[in-house]
Amino acid sequence: MTPTEVNGKRVTVIGGARSGLAVARLLKEAGADVFLTEKGEATQGLQAALDEAGVAAEFGGHTPRALDADFFVISPGVPSTVNLVQQAQRGGMKVFSEIEAASWFCKAPIVAITGTNGKTTTTSLVGHVFRADRRETIVAGNIGYPFSDYVREAGRAEVVVLEVSSFQLDHIDTFRPRVSILLNITPDHLDRYGHDFNAYAQSKFRIFENQREDDVLVYNHDDELIREYVQLVTQKRPLRALGFSQKIELEAGAFVRQASASSDASPELVLRIHQQEEVLMHAEKLALRGRHNLYNSLAAAVAARVMEVRSDVVRESLTSFEGVPHRLELVREIDGVRYINDSKATNVNAVWYALESFHEQIVLIAGGRDKGNDYAALKPLVRDKVRAVVALGESKEKVMEELGEVVEQAVRAQTMEEALRYARHFAGPGDVVLLSPACASFDMYENYEDRGDTFKRLVMNL
Repeated sequence: MTPTEVNGKRVTVIGGARSGLAVARLLKEAGADVFLTEKGEATQGLQAALDEAGVAAEFGGHTPRALDADFFVISPGVPSTVNLVQQAQRGGMKVFSEIEAASWFCKAPIVAITGTNGKTTTTSLVGHVFRADRRETIVAGNIGYPFSDYVREAGRAEVVVLEVSSFQLDHIDTFRPRVSILLNITPDHLDRYGHDFNAYAQSKFRIFENQREDDVLVYNHDDELIREYVQLVTQKRPLRALGFSQKIELEAGAFVRQASASSDASPELVLRIHQQEEVLMHAEKLALRGRHNLYNSLAAAVAARVMEVRSDVVRESLTSFEGVPHRLELVREIDGVRYINDSKATNVNAVWYALESFHEQIVLIAGGRDKGNDYAALKPLVRDKVRAVVALGESKEKVMEELGEVVEQAVRAQTMEEALRYARHFAGPGDVVLLSPACASFDMYENYEDRGDTFKRLVMNL
C-alpha cells in the first residue's frame, strides 16, 4: 500500500504500546481515520498522546467498534490468536504489522536483521558501521524504537537498519529489505506458535520473501535449517544469497580462515563479496568476544560491504564497537570478580552463547518466566564452566532440577538481592558472576531491561 492509498482509509490499530501509538500517529498524519483498541488500561500519558494526535481509542477490552475498519495494524506484543484478529481475518480484512505499515512510507534502503539470538547486537553493530561511514542512519524496530516514529525522516540517501522479530514478520505483505540478515533459528517463543517450531521458523524466513534479484540475503551457512531452506528458495527464484560461516570457506560471503598449525596468528575474517577475496582482519581484533559475536561480526561485515562501505571503515568499526546494554555487559569488578549483565538472554541458546564466551569459572544466576525451555544443551557447558547456580523467579524449581544437579553448589533465591548475596559468597577472585536468565522477565519485572537495570543497580551498591 502507498501513502496515498492510506489517505481516507479506516484503520484499527490493535495494541497501545510504543509501536501501536507510533503507527497510529503515522497513519493519522497520512490522512487515515484511525481507531486504537487496547485490552488493558491506558498507560500513563497514552491517552494524552492519542488526543494530541487526534486518534480515537478504547481501553479495557475490544468492542465491535474495532471491527469497523478497512484494515488492521497489529502491535508485535499482541498475539495473532486473539479473538479480534481472528474475527478480522475470518471477515477477509487485511491485518498488517506495524513494521509493514511503516515500510509503506520508507524511501531509504532497509537493512533488516532477524534471528533467535544476536538481533540487537548485530543491528547496533550494523548501525555503528554505517555511522562510521558518515551515512545518515536510522536504527529502529524491535531494538526499542518503533520504525513508525522515524520512517518519515528517512530520505533516499540515508540507510534504515531494523531489528525485526518473528512477531513483526507474521503480518508483513510487501516489506522488502535491500539487505536481509538471518542469523540463526533455535526454539523460542513457541507459546506464540502453538509449540510448533516449524511455524516459528517459517515466520523468520519471511524476512526475505519479497526480496528480488537485485536484493541480498545474508544468512548463517552453519545453521542447517537456514542453509537448506535458502538452497531450496534460491533454486526456485532469483535471489542473491551470501552466507557466513565459521566452519567452511564459502565461495560467496564471509568465513573464518584458521591459521596454520605452525603459526601463532589468530584466525582471519575473509570476505568474498564481489568475486574477489579479501582478508578483512584478524579475529582477535574484534571488539566483541565469543563465537556468537564472531557470527554477528561476519554478518555485519557482509551487509556493510554489500552496501559499499569501505573495508577500512568496516574494520575500524568492528574493532571499536562497544556492544549493547544487557548483553554480556560488564557492570563492575569487585574483589577480582567480574559481574556481567546478560539479562537479554531470554532463551536457552542465548545462555549457551554466553557461557561459551568465558574461560573463567562462572556463578550463574538464571530463571524467570519459563517459555518451555529444554536445558539439555546447556548441561555440558554448565558442568565444565559453572561453579554454582543461583535459581531465581517462577522457574527456579525447574532450573534447580535441570542445572543444579550438574554443579557442586546450587541454591534458590527469592529476590535479586538474595541472588547476589549467594553469588558473592560462591565466587572467588578471577570468577565471573553472570546474570543470564534463559527466561522471560515478566514474573518479576516489566521487561528484560528492568531486570538488567535492577541487577546493575544492586551490583553498584555491593
